[in-house]
Amino acid sequence: MPYVNIKITREGATAEQKAALIEGVTRLLQETLNKNPATTFVIIEEVETDNWGVGGESVTVRRKREAG
Repeated sequence: MPYVNIKITREGATAEQKAALIEGVTRLLQETLNKNPATTFVIIEEVETDNWGVGGESVTVRRKREAG
């Protein structure tokens, strides 16, 4: 019973893109590890960029600085 947790920043991923991720990860687990799609769980969590840090700063701050 695979459980996959995908975390992305909340920046407008569409329902179609999320569905493609769920389908693709499920298919990959079936093809690679012979896991049953009916018992494969894929969770997508969207995190605000203020709450996602990289290199000692939030993604929000980093993107503003890089755009500046």
